[in-house]
Amino acid sequence: MCGIFAIFSKDGECIQPKTYYGRVHTLREIGYRQSGKQRHRGPDYTGVCYLPDHGVLMIHERLAILEVETGHQPLYSENENVILVANGEIYNYLELSAEIAKRRGHYKPKSDCSVIIEMYEEYGELLLDHITGMFAFVLYDKREKTILIARDPFGIIPLYVGEDVDGNIWVASELKCLVDVCPKVETFPPGELRYGKADNLIKSTYFRPTWMYETPSMSADLCQLRAALESAVRSHLQCDVNFGALLSGGVDSSLIASIATKLQRERDPSYRLKTFSVGLKGAPDFEAARMVAEYIGSDHREVIFEIEDALDGIRDVIYHLETYDVTTVRCSLPMILLTRYIKSTGIKMILSGEGADEIFGGYLYFFNAPNCTDFHEELVKRVSQLHLSDCLRSNKVSMAKGIELRVPFLDTAFVNYVMSVRPEDKIPGDLNCFEGQQKYRIEKHILRAAFADNYLPDQVLWRQKEQFSDGVGYNWIDNIRRVATDHVSDAEFAKASEKYPVNTPTTKEAYYYRSIFEEMFPGESAAKTVTRWVPRRDWGCPEDPSGRAQSVHQIHK
Repeated sequence: MCGIFAIFSKDGECIQPKTYYGRVHTLREIGYRQSGKQRHRGPDYTGVCYLPDHGVLMIHERLAILEVETGHQPLYSENENVILVANGEIYNYLELSAEIAKRRGHYKPKSDCSVIIEMYEEYGELLLDHITGMFAFVLYDKREKTILIARDPFGIIPLYVGEDVDGNIWVASELKCLVDVCPKVETFPPGELRYGKADNLIKSTYFRPTWMYETPSMSADLCQLRAALESAVRSHLQCDVNFGALLSGGVDSSLIASIATKLQRERDPSYRLKTFSVGLKGAPDFEAARMVAEYIGSDHREVIFEIEDALDGIRDVIYHLETYDVTTVRCSLPMILLTRYIKSTGIKMILSGEGADEIFGGYLYFFNAPNCTDFHEELVKRVSQLHLSDCLRSNKVSMAKGIELRVPFLDTAFVNYVMSVRPEDKIPGDLNCFEGQQKYRIEKHILRAAFADNYLPDQVLWRQKEQFSDGVGYNWIDNIRRVATDHVSDAEFAKASEKYPVNTPTTKEAYYYRSIFEEMFPGESAAKTVTRWVPRRDWGCPEDPSGRAQSVHQIHK
């Protein structure tokens, strides 16, 4: 995991020195300064490729996870005509490397991302049909003076693109690198590529599976589901540094930790996974997490935080998140305290359970779905917006502290399988039907049933969904809502629509976060990069995104 940055002249010619921040800078100086705003993403190394005659600058901020000694970027083709900066992990790079070696007689990749160059030389922009992983990358072909920009299918890795007043193209992993120099800025969509000259980049959607536009009819196969998730976790364990796993005590993170432990013990029977939880004293998640840690024999740590300590970080977390979405801010404050602690233990990669709720329908408001078709369409919507909520939060919070976070539930093959299962097999039912043969009606029931054999304690396997911002302690949301509300007067809130006509805040808490965001990322263009996460109001759900607000929620003590 890293940070990438690039500037491309609109006409492929040299960009003359310009005045920024009160003095004249060369393109390299400008880019290095702007990329420095995301240098927390790559604390290990900064690599620069500057092609003044082409008007091209490409910068890579590296967090070394795989091929630590050889994987510095930018990466170059053998003839140095193709240059690449990439952020993320290519999980099938070993298989692709073997294919390349067969064609060439010999091939040893410098890193997992090296195969992007070789696949480009073989397939051009169609290389996206061959790679699997979480990624965002920018590739420049010197000979053709063409650019290729792409992002993974679900937006696990962040990417923004902007245009300055002269029409030059800017690309970065984080919004903060662009917003003060580009009047036009946008979130680069997941599953999209842009290819061509800087003044004529052609947009193309390379990821468009049938489940996105058709309601599936395939019945669930629990054995296949279990095998697919185990395969996804195995691919995500490729790592040359110390790693661990988040363990909230919910079924999602608990399953990832359990599977990872089983797979690692195939090589080392005494292996103990390092697991981590966060919460207020007496948080609902702690007891469940301890139960799982004991069951799988992990080396478990708990981070107990005070409400005031987390509240102190509101401005910092909005700066790192680059969003004013209420539920994302709420979740991120405890998480950034946790990742800071994890970093102090020497760990550089962590596994997490994000994505399961979107593909299985795990949020409690899904109990209000009026029918199976609407249920599936809402799943598709949630998956298509992951890059604006859970993926954004998990990536930016972890990378704020220089930690790579991996999400096996969002492995492309696994998502394609689960989203191709008919909604009748996934839609949750009456929460009173927990016992006996009716247990399957709980949310994410097919996921739980697929791992009912010796993976987790039953108390956790069949534990009701508890959203992270609730599970860290029920007092947390109550207090952050109170503090945020106290910062906004009735007079200010009454003029919310005048001050913020784009995505007008509907609560004082939302207004407070929006006002902080606006100070850091001013302008309508930046505001439009945010989409708020809210349950379906037309299904009768309350506006507040907390799971506790849903009528089916059960109190965990």
